Amino acid sequence: MDSLTYIGHATTLLRLDGGSILTDPMLRTWLGPLRRQGAPPPPELPNVADLVLISHPHRDHLDLPSLRRVPAKTPVVLPRGAGGWARKAGAERIREVGRGETVSVGEVEVTAVRAEHDGRRSPWAPDVEPLGYVIRGGGRAVYFAGDTDLFPEMSELAPLDLALLPVWGWGPTVGPRHLDPEAAARALGLLRPRLAVPIHWGTFYPAGLRRLRPEPLVQPPLEFARMARDLAPEVDVRVLQPGSETSLEQS
Repeated sequence: MDSLTYIGHATTLLRLDGGSILTDPMLRTWLGPLRRQGAPPPPELPNVADLVLISHPHRDHLDLPSLRRVPAKTPVVLPRGAGGWARKAGAERIREVGRGETVSVGEVEVTAVRAEHDGRRSPWAPDVEPLGYVIRGGGRAVYFAGDTDLFPEMSELAPLDLALLPVWGWGPTVGPRHLDPEAAARALGLLRPRLAVPIHWGTFYPAGLRRLRPEPLVQPPLEFARMARDLAPEVDVRVLQPGSETSLEQS
């Protein structure tokens, strides 16, 4: 059965056409001052992936300790110029791609598409082109946006069975070149997916801030779903808590 499990942040497990795709694996309980909210991912998760997709080299998306948990022989697809970090994490089957390129892994095809975001791992690091991906297999098309802002060419990715859209970040506010709930809902009008799942919310938060500002940990996906009812009422929006799974079949 084709399905999607929201692990947390931008990490999802997509089961498509008999294969398993792990996106932007962030599997740790902390990253600098950020702490994971809720239970950690299941320990067996890195071993079930047939393919890893990485959207850009920011540390909350290309996390070397997390990638080290994935078997070295698992193929890793990531933006051109980011392969060196994956090699440091022990990955052996690395495919660097640029916008518009398609790679096949088993029965699944992955096409790199535009993402409107910053691709530098640090302020002094070279700028790597950030990417989203359209994944095709078993007659389905799934869009994993990674991190992005709204851009008009999203309409060229339609039609889609599923859109995985970021709706927040890891703090009390959303920085530039990110989707917030309203922008993500507007993206649905361009993408026209049958099903949408909000990601990149409610998982990492600065230590100690939850007691003072809990709203960003729970409200963004609910706001996205509410706005989507007005802006894209034909889309089936499913809000998944971290660790929850949904079928890609029509409800």
